Amino acid sequence: MENSLSGAEFAPKTTYLDTASHGLLPARTADALREAVDETVDGRIDMTRWFAVVEEARARFARLARVAPGRVALGSAVAQQVALVAGSLPSGAEVLVADGDFSSLVNPFAVRPDLKLRTAPLEELPDAVRPGTALVAVSAVQSADGRTADLAAVAAAAREHGARTLVDTTQATGWLPLDHGAFDYTVCGAYKWLVAPRGVCFLTVPEDGGGLAPLQAGWIAGESPWESCYGVVGELARSARRFDTAPAFLPYLGAERSLALIEEVGPETIGAHDRALAARFRTGVAELGHRPVPGDSAIVAVPGLGDAATALKEAGVEVSVRAGNLRAAFHLYNTVEDVDRLLAVLAGA
Repeated sequence: MENSLSGAEFAPKTTYLDTASHGLLPARTADALREAVDETVDGRIDMTRWFAVVEEARARFARLARVAPGRVALGSAVAQQVALVAGSLPSGAEVLVADGDFSSLVNPFAVRPDLKLRTAPLEELPDAVRPGTALVAVSAVQSADGRTADLAAVAAAAREHGARTLVDTTQATGWLPLDHGAFDYTVCGAYKWLVAPRGVCFLTVPEDGGGLAPLQAGWIAGESPWESCYGVVGELARSARRFDTAPAFLPYLGAERSLALIEEVGPETIGAHDRALAARFRTGVAELGHRPVPGDSAIVAVPGLGDAATALKEAGVEVSVRAGNLRAAFHLYNTVEDVDRLLAVLAGA
């Protein structure tokens, strides 16, 4: 795969341009999953070793997020971890979100009728923060069209008005380097740009826990988990592990290897690669007479072109349709040839 960053780790049978929906698994990750399945089938389960691998996955994500591992909690889905933040807010608190942001980020607040949920256009979000706003929740990169939030401005406005910040980095971490420590909370589903199995999600919190209540705490959240299996947990973990749910072993065993690959290549290098491919597509699709959403994102949305997805799929080109947009997403396993194949099919559609 010329111009790919992935070496022999990926071998897609299609022109796969849909990482914004789900990333491809690297070969090393698939191997880890097969090994774990075989161990489970054979009765060779080594939970001590498995938990050690899970902790290494936490540490790898922490390095990518630029925070200490003690600030990272493990879960399985974005909405599950956002619900911890939603559950910590007092009745009457105002939550500000961007218009049309991803439901898993927004809905945990909406299902609490005692909260005040307010929306604003993404570009106007910093100016929409006001006295009394308790939390600003926003995706770093919008799922529907790839627009990127001005996170520095959001964080500054939140600080000015005493609000906390929650950033969903699911569509960013892996290609867009971010200091997660610049925000109160971040949440990241790892099955997209971190090319991990679905069922792995990371929540970062302040060193003091950010006022979250460990509402999901089970034995795994104990300071000494193996001594916390029965009855009331005597002492919760002193780190963000108090917010863990018991990890799904197979996804996390795979995630450790996926995260290792992202670390080896580097988000900066991946981001430059992905953006270059995205820019090539934006230019090419504009030359075909379409108007892609402008920006410098690895996700490119083309309004009004959603109907082309069927012809693309028939031609072996995998993209997605969101909010009526044709959405193409470029990652480390993609090449210039992939972009040109996409453009060629669109030109003949």
